[in-house]
Amino acid sequence: MDVVIYHNPACGTSRNTLGLIRNAGVEPHVIEYLKTPPTRVLLKQLLDRAGLTVREILREKGTSFAELGLDDASLSDEALFDAIEAHPILMNARWSFLPRA
Repeated sequence: MDVVIYHNPACGTSRNTLGLIRNAGVEPHVIEYLKTPPTRVLLKQLLDRAGLTVREILREKGTSFAELGLDDASLSDEALFDAIEAHPILMNARWSFLPRA
């Protein structure tokens, strides 16, 4: 099994998930997305596969979310992708491993 986790070592949820994967006997490919963020194209592909929108993966707490005005519902997806490219911490990693119904 080939597993990739976009990981933030400072995030407890991300650390717990990495531990669960390893406890299942799988050694995943770990990509620290703050050091190596996914490209816009890859991020769009991952979101499509997960059935999520870019707005659904935004992290508000501990980021510049409010200062950047990202709570403005009229902002386009492209504007949100621009913000994530400039500030990868805005990407909440927990979406990358949660199953979608």
